[in-house]
Amino acid sequence: MTRHAAIEPSWSKRAAKLIAWAAALAGISCSESRNLGSSTPHGLLPVDERNPILLVNDGVYDNWQGEYAILLASSGGPKLAGIVVGTSPNSNKIDDNVLGWRKLVEAAKDSGLSDTPEPRASIGDKLVRPPSGQIEATIPNFSEGALLISELSKELSLPYRPLVVVTGGRLTDVADAYLIDPTVVERTVVVSSLGTATDTGAVMSNPNGEMDPWADLIVSSRFRFVQVSAFYDQLQDVPTARFAELPDNALGRWIQAKQPQIWDLPKAADQVAVLAVGLPAFAAAVDRVSPAAAVAADATAGPELLSEPNGQCWLVRRSNGAEAAQRLWQALAELPASPPSP
Repeated sequence: MTRHAAIEPSWSKRAAKLIAWAAALAGISCSESRNLGSSTPHGLLPVDERNPILLVNDGVYDNWQGEYAILLASSGGPKLAGIVVGTSPNSNKIDDNVLGWRKLVEAAKDSGLSDTPEPRASIGDKLVRPPSGQIEATIPNFSEGALLISELSKELSLPYRPLVVVTGGRLTDVADAYLIDPTVVERTVVVSSLGTATDTGAVMSNPNGEMDPWADLIVSSRFRFVQVSAFYDQLQDVPTARFAELPDNALGRWIQAKQPQIWDLPKAADQVAVLAVGLPAFAAAVDRVSPAAAVAADATAGPELLSEPNGQCWLVRRSNGAEAAQRLWQALAELPASPPSP
């Protein structure tokens, strides 16, 4: 009796701790449920403006991709975690490409956007289909861009909010990232301005899909992949008639100087990939698709993407260009003007 009497208070304390621990777990469970619910995407795609993004592109002057990414990041949109600069047939000089992006970043920082990352050059030849046709037998480039994709995905991705790799050029660096680190697909979603929508889905073709067809197959087969094939008239983003509304700072002057160089070609509007992530209302019609077949060694385009209710990829086939321009000017209006000279 004495022994049991001595043990009973200790047991009671442990029981009380167990009850408290169970209650805490219940609270955590409810909290996790609320967190999971709050992580539901805000639009028709699996990612939204809360996901960090990494840009991968070539030249800076043909569209407004960089400006949209920087301005959205400054006004409640996706955090811009990195900028990877490569080459393409239309922009084949890496030094010129990097210099252009550096000028944009410098203008952004001079306008108070200090969190804008510096561009990083990435050099890698287009990937070669191995004789076996097996993706994993592909020889990787180990490019700077691929290594950065892997590195940032480990640093920034959460299970419910992965890093988004936003591309406006060839998919070489993205596919290369998989070849050197297959686990990267667990931490990333790829959203690309690329290809053409069809009645049965889409083709990974011009623009951007024709530049590395084997990389197209790797990305669409291995990653969570979003193809944005919904372009708009980007000349309406910054018409000359609105120059007076641009902020009186370095970024406003950069945009005005760049505007005459913007291509009069809707398919050049690589910013559609940034907008699909950062502006939920932009992606107006989305299908689920899956790659149809392998890619031949002499292919001039990536695989066809066929519509399937439970397809592993997403296709944006219609967008809202007017919504994009409105958001651009809203972000510009929030920028401070240059301080007056002393």
